[in-house]
Amino acid sequence: MTALDVTTKTSWGYLGHQVHCLSNREAVQSFDHKSKIGPAILLLHGFGASTDHWRHNIPVLSRCHEVHAIDLLGFGRSAKPAELNYGGALWAKQAVAYVKEIIQRPTVIVGNSLGGYAALAAGSDLGVDAAGVVLLNAAGYFSEDKKPSKSFLAKVRRFFGGGLIRDPLIQRLIFENLRQPGTIRRTLNQVYIDRTNVDDYLVEAIRRPSLDPGAFRVFRSVFDTRGPQGQPLDALFANLKSPLLLLWGRRDPWMNAEGKRASFLRYAPKDTTEVVLEAGHCPHDEVPDQVNEELLKWLRGKQSIKGD
Repeated sequence: MTALDVTTKTSWGYLGHQVHCLSNREAVQSFDHKSKIGPAILLLHGFGASTDHWRHNIPVLSRCHEVHAIDLLGFGRSAKPAELNYGGALWAKQAVAYVKEIIQRPTVIVGNSLGGYAALAAGSDLGVDAAGVVLLNAAGYFSEDKKPSKSFLAKVRRFFGGGLIRDPLIQRLIFENLRQPGTIRRTLNQVYIDRTNVDDYLVEAIRRPSLDPGAFRVFRSVFDTRGPQGQPLDALFANLKSPLLLLWGRRDPWMNAEGKRASFLRYAPKDTTEVVLEAGHCPHDEVPDQVNEELLKWLRGKQSIKGD
């Protein structure tokens, strides 16, 4: 079963641009016992990914929750306009607007990587309208970090070979190489410890949006060290009022998960739940059964998480 088997594809407008969305809301309306439905869930993907990356999570979560997933502007099937300042602040505001305009009730926001940063920023901004926040190997920096050298994107740049040269022609050549199916597969094989789910579907889900007009401009914008950085994680944690679940793939080559965990726990709310998994950067797709189980168990155990 894929995400499309239990969801409806819709389109929503944000800042005048089209956003691709998935939702099981129609199915939820037909549930016999609505009182058993937990809070709504909004899923936010990471860099280069899309709603397709939640293919193994949406069907399971949809059994007892209203589930939404959106393609962040610049990615997936959503618009890729040239004039936007791409970064966590933009995507956090996009998530906040979606919760307020479409879901219209307290929502648990789940995010991976850059989507994790956006989930935390959105949860911080939403206040009581955030029923919870779930971070899977979330990106971001702390105030004590040196942003240019220790940020998640800086590490990804080094991973791809020392960062982007500012010459537009060289940037274009790098982009063309990165969107080749073989390169996509090799990169996924480096960030997934168990490579079972590194399949043709996932490779194509990442390659296809890179062919859209505007994809190269998004790539340049996100990887530009001079671009917007967003607030530090500690500032976002200080404003967070909702329950927090940290799910870590501890063998993530893009992020020192073991080192990051201490910083996250130092600033996170005292009642934060942490789960460490034997996985890489995208545990929700690499070990989806474990992630689904831990997420649903956490939701059941948090009596303060309300659906209305």
